[in-house]
Amino acid sequence: MTGGRLLGLVCAGLAAAAAALWGGSQAVWYRVTAAVAGGGQQVVDVTGAQARPALGGVALLALAAVAGVVATGGVLRRVVGGLLVLAGGAVAVTAVLSLLVTPFATDGSLPAVAGTDRDALRYAPTATTPAPLLAVLGAVLLLAAGVVVLLRERRLPRLGARYAAPGARPAPTDPDRAAWQDLDAGRDPTVGPG
Repeated sequence: MTGGRLLGLVCAGLAAAAAALWGGSQAVWYRVTAAVAGGGQQVVDVTGAQARPALGGVALLALAAVAGVVATGGVLRRVVGGLLVLAGGAVAVTAVLSLLVTPFATDGSLPAVAGTDRDALRYAPTATTPAPLLAVLGAVLLLAAGVVVLLRERRLPRLGARYAAPGARPAPTDPDRAAWQDLDAGRDPTVGPG
């Protein structure tokens, strides 16, 4: 695979990771039965953003990493890759734990039910929806992109001279082209410099 295709694949993976992480943060992860003061019970939907507040920030990190991977090279690009691996690993661990461990909170870490006192709530063990799988998918994509950036950094294209400022361009070497550029600038190419 050429470097340009690999870079495009990394950028597409980062964009997909951002979409999966954002979707996972907006989806309902748990349905919690809360015992409300006064003897009643109410079902509370806990979204990914409420259960794992960092998901939205990591989704934005994935989007920013697209620019970081394209605009940097060398050591800086490897630092970006390392950050992606760390963030992807952290999200993967927390999302997998969310799938395996059912939350039971009496400390008020889950959201309060509207119209009730947070201290009066006691959360019962709940059912888990498959929505944390979106966060796992986003974490895997983030990890994969970070590993590719770390291992294949030299093969990925960098911003080069064609993106440099116009004043930094070398003088043309073709004499015919130089003559036409002199004419365009209002100089006579047949008159010598003396």
